[in-house]
Amino acid sequence: MEYSFFAYLSRMRYIGRWSLMRNALNENIQEHSHQVAVLAHALGVIRRDVFGVDCDPEDYATVALYHDCSEILTGDLPTPIKYHSAEIRDAYRQVEQLANDKLLATLPPELRAAFDDAMSGERARRCHDLVKAADKLSAYIKCIEERKAGNNEFLSAEKQTRAALEQSGLPEVAYFLEHFIPAFELTLDELGTIE
Repeated sequence: MEYSFFAYLSRMRYIGRWSLMRNALNENIQEHSHQVAVLAHALGVIRRDVFGVDCDPEDYATVALYHDCSEILTGDLPTPIKYHSAEIRDAYRQVEQLANDKLLATLPPELRAAFDDAMSGERARRCHDLVKAADKLSAYIKCIEERKAGNNEFLSAEKQTRAALEQSGLPEVAYFLEHFIPAFELTLDELGTIE
């Protein structure tokens, strides 16, 4: 029997993000998921190695890779709509779960539990805080990149996202903001001069 799970995942590159905004730099959910996985892994390493909390950074990276795969079937619902009201947010969560269930059904039965765990199961719940923070960091980095490209469309989103990150209460996020975000303001030539 043939299964289509990974063929569906390969289509993530066709789902654009930030659809209500004018973009200087287009982004799709495949690119976004990779960046969120890198950031979630980094936050996990910071949690473990800087703050001494026992955790597995690879769990965060894995959950982040699959955090938006439901959007293969639903598309990317813009944040202002998704969080407009509790009713819309809750309804969209149900739609996301149905989409995840449909995707899981495209796997052989013996593989479903492992992928379900990463998409919406116990591992996903356990890693939610840092994956959500990494998702927000990814959005913030996108805003910085758009501003640097001369696009003022993202200025308000940049301020709001930075404020949300600062108010997260996660020491891993504060550490990342202090030690890594400033480099995103630099040009390639300036990055080369960092010692």
